[in-house]
Amino acid sequence: MANQEKISFADFQKRFNSEDACREYLYKLRWPNRFICPKCGGVDCYHIIRRNKYQCAQCRYQASVTSGTVMHKSKLSLQTWFWAIYLVSRDKRGYSATQLEAELNIAYSSAWYLLHRIRSAMAERDSEYMLSAIVELDDTYFGAPTEGGKRGRGTEKTKVMVAVSKTKNGKPDYLKMKIIDNLRGETVGDFAKAFIVKGSTVQSDTYRSYQKPLADDFEHQFEVFDSNSDTLKWLHTLVGNAKAFVNGTFHGLGDKHLQSYLDEFCYRFNRRDFRNQIFPRLLCAVVNSNILGYADLTR
Repeated sequence: MANQEKISFADFQKRFNSEDACREYLYKLRWPNRFICPKCGGVDCYHIIRRNKYQCAQCRYQASVTSGTVMHKSKLSLQTWFWAIYLVSRDKRGYSATQLEAELNIAYSSAWYLLHRIRSAMAERDSEYMLSAIVELDDTYFGAPTEGGKRGRGTEKTKVMVAVSKTKNGKPDYLKMKIIDNLRGETVGDFAKAFIVKGSTVQSDTYRSYQKPLADDFEHQFEVFDSNSDTLKWLHTLVGNAKAFVNGTFHGLGDKHLQSYLDEFCYRFNRRDFRNQIFPRLLCAVVNSNILGYADLTR
């Protein structure tokens, strides 16, 4: 099924009403042309029906439709996964573990882990793309202020670098947000090189840590920030929306998992023009993701 296909609520209920239906869909997503062994690359397999696995005729490796993905060895049914992905894709405000626990009648810990794996798939998918052309760049801060704490760039709140590319007519295009340890020039340069195509035009304020690292690989345009001007207008609007997204749905969110929620916000924003197609796109991202263990989230 193509990513561009729209799936209504009624269609979803009808098409994914069994484990077999979900498994068949995942198989076509993962191997749209023919089976390819994840281990040796072989293209012939035997279907082991009683175990719902596919054994490579060449190396005898047994793969399932979820092997090696964030769904790897999940104890939840495929229907539960499909419903979770569908619910997440339908609600642009984000979906909390408490909501998913109630909707799917599963344990809170299962809902929490499931959502983090979906967000991990979102982050992996977005990591394939870089910003280009004209890009606004700035830093911002998340978290509650500490009593007597510093304000501005000296704050103890979580520091986040933000960059948004713009279309030819100046509208926001794609967004990246990344937690950073500090605002030193080296850190800013690493962020820019990781997420912005070399040679792009980068617009920022006059903060000194921006100037040298951005001058090396980009056309750097900077001016003193004025809240009444159009300087970094779109970036600051999106930062405000991201904070509303995090605070509105995920109350009391700590620093440890903030990045995954920022990843979700960016994923949703970057596909805002495909809102009716988010479910198949997100499911495709999940099928092409990598394993995320529970211990990776809790240690």
